[in-house]
Amino acid sequence: MTQSLPRIAMAGLAIESSAYAAHRAGYRDFRTLTGADQLARYPFLAEGSALRTAAQWLPVFDARSIPGGAMVPEVYADFRERILTGLQELLAEGPLDGIYLDLHGAVSVVGLDDAEGDLGAGIRALVGPAPLIAATMDLHGNISPRFFEHVDLPTCYRMAPHEDAWQTRERAATTLVEQLSSGQRPVRAWVPVPILLPGEKTSTRVEPARSLYAQIPEQVHRPGVLGASIWIGYAWADEPRCHASIVATGTDRDAVASAAESLAGQLWHVREQFDFVGPPGTLAEGVSAALAATKKPYFISDSGDNPGAGGTGDVTWALTELLATPELTGPEAPLTYVASIFDAEAIETLATAQIGTHVQVTAGARVDHRVSGPVTISGRLTHFSAGDPDAGRIAVIAVGGLRVIITEFRKAFHATTDFEAIGLPVHEADIVVTKIGYLEPTLYDAARGWTLALTPGPVDQDIARLAQQRIQRPMFPYDTFDTPPPLKAQVR
Repeated sequence: MTQSLPRIAMAGLAIESSAYAAHRAGYRDFRTLTGADQLARYPFLAEGSALRTAAQWLPVFDARSIPGGAMVPEVYADFRERILTGLQELLAEGPLDGIYLDLHGAVSVVGLDDAEGDLGAGIRALVGPAPLIAATMDLHGNISPRFFEHVDLPTCYRMAPHEDAWQTRERAATTLVEQLSSGQRPVRAWVPVPILLPGEKTSTRVEPARSLYAQIPEQVHRPGVLGASIWIGYAWADEPRCHASIVATGTDRDAVASAAESLAGQLWHVREQFDFVGPPGTLAEGVSAALAATKKPYFISDSGDNPGAGGTGDVTWALTELLATPELTGPEAPLTYVASIFDAEAIETLATAQIGTHVQVTAGARVDHRVSGPVTISGRLTHFSAGDPDAGRIAVIAVGGLRVIITEFRKAFHATTDFEAIGLPVHEADIVVTKIGYLEPTLYDAARGWTLALTPGPVDQDIARLAQQRIQRPMFPYDTFDTPPPLKAQVR
């Protein structure tokens, strides 16, 4: 008699949510997938692939957004219910062997702590103790006691920027299938580490993160160890679960505990070596360096309002400063792209103007006005388009050398193609100012100089300025430690 393939349900929920962003994530922010569209998202599950034929992959529901503020409670409740209802329908057809969760790890919901832990607990209560639950996550996610209790096989990216995201998802799926085939139930070990650092200090492009993450394969090759992961954590959620974590999984309790404790000890040992991945400075210092640079384009990260880390996306502080800089707004000023401000009302006004005409519009700070107020932009309209799946309509206004980008909805300009799509080839610019932290791959490759500008905003890189209220203490770098923390693994 032929043994039936394991039945694996698939669900996902992902947004990186800053507690300091005024933005609230609603339906407009999320792209949702079900059925064949959800399954097609995973290239390693293409028809005929080894993983596709190793199990019955049963898509339920997937929702994901670019980072932003906390989710509206009603939207989270709806998405959670869709996942649980979908699982219930699958259970009515027969037992489930596994659940594959595609998460972030830093979802925040207004009025609710630990959204991933809440979702994991809800799933476990529904499916019971038997199915294995695997979760693939961002290394900037957080592990809570509740999440650790219910998820059997958590793993996360090993690179920042996250160039290994799809590799990580495939690794999680492969491990889940292998464990189901083995008939063994894995054990897992978790070590919370009292360290909280901004992502721009923990890039794996540089030390010490590069060498730290390079130690993972050595731990995974130990007998009895299946996987090991280092979560740096998410610094801007202000929840008790915000801290670094190490999780190891495997078949041998002592081996996984030893692997987790070894990585935790190494992380603690190098904690004071973390520094910004790019040359940090003020915005003014970045502009001065860009004006003096002989190689172009020169990039300036407006890091305090980075939508890729949870920034609102309409903080006007940097744009206000740039518009007040004569060297950038005069007739002989260098060509400078400024991305971006979202403002639906401003776009509605600009929609009535003709390309090439002079326009004046007030934009930004409609959602987040705590750092700076709306800014008046007066110049020539050089571009207007519609149909961007994230941004909606997009306008570009020339003010001297500045090309100020205004969008209808939130969008992160984190790839060269984002600029090219609106007629602003990055290689033609002298300076590119964009709301980002560390440069994503195509921008990194294009840059001939770079300043990580430590600008104010909801993902301020100087996390001490944000005055976290609810993180666990003591915590490095906020507190000093006379003796090292215990860093003892909890094993389940």
